[in-house]
Amino acid sequence: MKRASFLFVLITAFSVAACSTVDGGTPPSLAKRPYEGRFDVPVRAVPVTPPGPPAADLSQRLQRWEADAAKGQSEFSDERAVATRAVAAASGAAVGSEAWVVAQQAISRMIAARAPSTAALADLDRLYLDRSDAESFDGMPEIFELRQRLAAMVDGQDEVIDSLTAALK
Repeated sequence: MKRASFLFVLITAFSVAACSTVDGGTPPSLAKRPYEGRFDVPVRAVPVTPPGPPAADLSQRLQRWEADAAKGQSEFSDERAVATRAVAAASGAAVGSEAWVVAQQAISRMIAARAPSTAALADLDRLYLDRSDAESFDGMPEIFELRQRLAAMVDGQDEVIDSLTAALK
């Protein structure tokens, strides 16, 4: 106990000594130093020109990708009807049975039919990233808008594929 109280007194003495000044004068001022606040300057507005319209060749590529995606969606929808019937016919069938294999093949044809949609989205993604890296922003709103629509289309196709695949298990 004596040892603990001795340590307490020692620590307290050092703490009090640390708070005092060397020359016994006043403690240092807490006023702002000359170097403090050097970065407190107002931010200047930097004029940014809005992106311009897409170039003619870019507009043509966007139209082609949109047409490719529409073609892929149409072919996907056609194959979806066939795959849905095949999966319904294979309901309750054993894995590896004739009906199950036919349903798997129908799903595979449906996945292959959507290739123009996924290829158009991949090309659009590559263009979007390349133009972002190059800081070439003309036509970016159009690219982004088309990319959003194609991504939503492909996501919808993914949901159909996942639901039909899950129905076969």
